[in-house]
Amino acid sequence: MTDGPRPPSDPAPGGLVALDETPSPPAYRERHSSSASGHSRKPPSRGVQIASYLLMAATLLLVMLHGMLPGLLTVCLGFLLTRWLAARLSWLPLRRGGYAGSLAAALVMLSPLLVLVLALSHSRSYFLAAPAQYRELLDFLARTVLELRLKLPPDIAAQLPEGAAEIQRAIAAYLGAKAGMLALAGRAWLTGVLYAYVGLLIGALAAVRPRGQAYGPLAQELTLRVARMGDAFRQIVAAQFWIASFNTLLTAIFLLAVLPLWDLALPYTPALITLTFLAGLVPIVGNLLCNAVITLVGLSVSPAAAVACLGFLILIHKAEYVINAKVVGQRTHMGVWELLSVMFVAEAVFGPAGLVAAPLFYAYLKKELQAARLV
Repeated sequence: MTDGPRPPSDPAPGGLVALDETPSPPAYRERHSSSASGHSRKPPSRGVQIASYLLMAATLLLVMLHGMLPGLLTVCLGFLLTRWLAARLSWLPLRRGGYAGSLAAALVMLSPLLVLVLALSHSRSYFLAAPAQYRELLDFLARTVLELRLKLPPDIAAQLPEGAAEIQRAIAAYLGAKAGMLALAGRAWLTGVLYAYVGLLIGALAAVRPRGQAYGPLAQELTLRVARMGDAFRQIVAAQFWIASFNTLLTAIFLLAVLPLWDLALPYTPALITLTFLAGLVPIVGNLLCNAVITLVGLSVSPAAAVACLGFLILIHKAEYVINAKVVGQRTHMGVWELLSVMFVAEAVFGPAGLVAAPLFYAYLKKELQAARLV
């Protein structure tokens, strides 16, 4: 078992290093580090190491308690994307002047704003047509309610609204009663988006920071903690990306090619394929959620379509265990049972955010324990 991440080589021009290069662990520094004058540098004391562990644990707990997980994830994402993009810009003459990293950081920071502008420009027709679509929806609900009133017993039918006007009043009354909750939910979403974008900015700027002088002992240990967290994030994201891509490819073949051969084509197929990929980025739980949604959509077509979807998705789920054992297991040294246990505990303690944070935090914890030769 290795002592931890390898020591970095000489930094690339512009203060950049490769994605897999992280500061060396204390055990490595104790044996091999030396100063320019030739005398050995003392390893950090036990108290400094414990202080760095406590600061890292307190930071992660603060992130979970105050809803800053989107910011933490985008800090890691912005850092890795900037380093990756800067390495791909090596052919530009700007790199000789040390500006390749700055260009990569600018692209990473401006890309969300560009995507937002494009989305709003293409959504103009949708917003203009929204009132007409809302009216069509009310008419459809009114027809459905009237059909139910004719089929249900009189006592139950009397509880249903009589037409579109009553449905509209009922919707308005419900929204008025839930106005406070909706306002809090909207503010939470807006805060999460703001944290995510600020985190992206921080990660991109940290990736191109100038290389300073030698740090003190505590700063060196904190840099090592952060480097291991970033390495765990890179491994988790890479593993889940390939698993989600595998699931999406098989699901697309099934929905677009296999089911139409049996005249059991499902509605909303593009949305289901997109959901398969996005949900697949969340380990295990996302796959289960996607399976349930596709099976319910199949049930709306026919029982045979639901059975076919369920059987196919079970096969995909079994195949995912093999890929999970190969990809995630080799990259992060985590078993499926470990991941499930940690995710359920984290969800019970921190709610839905715990499901997203559990794989990352647990992978980081195992890296620290392996570097200390405790597991």
